Amino acid sequence: MGVSGVGKSTIGNLLSKALRIPFFDGDDFHPESNIKKMSNGQALNDNDRNGWLQILNKLARKQLEKNSCVIVCSALKKSYREILEQGIEKNTKWVFLHGSFEQIKERINMRKNHFMSSNLLNSQFDTLEEPQDAIKIDITLTPNEIVDLIQKKIT
Repeated sequence: MGVSGVGKSTIGNLLSKALRIPFFDGDDFHPESNIKKMSNGQALNDNDRNGWLQILNKLARKQLEKNSCVIVCSALKKSYREILEQGIEKNTKWVFLHGSFEQIKERINMRKNHFMSSNLLNSQFDTLEEPQDAIKIDITLTPNEIVDLIQKKIT
């Protein structure tokens, strides 16, 4: 979890390969209305996110019936994380990727063809409620260092 541009998709993909479990990017499950809103430079509100978070929770529950998975999602507020882990709290591990505003903005500006622009980064930082129960990882580390650190902390 973390604001847009911290490397959730990159790290999640690498971690899922290392753990040999499926990977899902929460962005792929946004309804069209959310993508359109963000593409127009508007921040999502709690109401916009609720259905999306419910979908991701159902996905996680279904995957846990088989084994496990890695799902990346901004999950900026505690209440969002509570929806995501509802009914599977004991099987959920949170990883909080964090970095400086400037570093993340630079990363976002380098992305091509992504609906989230750096204009919305302020609203994400404003919304962010840092988790107390997460593995906290600084994104100045390389992706492989981050994945190694996560693996050591979850096993």
